[in-house]
Amino acid sequence: MARYLGPKHRLCRRLGEKVCTSDKCPMMRRNYPAGVHGVKGRGKLTAFGRQLQEKQKARYTYGILERQFHRYYDTAIKRREATDLLMMQLLETRLDNVVFRLGLAKTRAAARQLVGHGHVKVNDKKVDIPSYQVKAGQTIGIDEASLKSAYFTELKKNWGKQIVPEWLAADGKELKGQMLSQPAREQMPQNIDMSLIVEFYSK
Repeated sequence: MARYLGPKHRLCRRLGEKVCTSDKCPMMRRNYPAGVHGVKGRGKLTAFGRQLQEKQKARYTYGILERQFHRYYDTAIKRREATDLLMMQLLETRLDNVVFRLGLAKTRAAARQLVGHGHVKVNDKKVDIPSYQVKAGQTIGIDEASLKSAYFTELKKNWGKQIVPEWLAADGKELKGQMLSQPAREQMPQNIDMSLIVEFYSK
């Protein structure tokens, strides 16, 4: 299944929940799926339907293809820790997501583009793989040549609006950050029920 490249707002309406980062998302005004006239018109989902919807929500939120998303489940199921926690950690510690969480990009899609175009360094080495798994203690920064661009110059001027999670540390003056630790369950998004996704794949 190809990555969805259409309007994010359409996905939000389809899923009946906000999965984009825009403040102008129509779901903030109409909290029900497209084609439904009011909240009362929303049909009740089956158990499978809820699991599928949760999987799609997570995939669209992080911009991941189905095959790659399933691979995270395969990786997590082989370890001793809770599978749902490990899957969430694998998603949150992707390089593109860490760049987004540090405030170096406004959206995950923009962060993926920054990484793919070679603007991002991990431990002072260029990494252009968005799915690269960042480890605790590693530093994330911007390539010196890229820092001269208008985008990063403007980002420095407007630094301070970012809300950085506790498992990361950000330096707005240098436009870099560090992963302090693996994110704990309570430090990660609570709007995705990863246990439903584990149930979906375990069948």
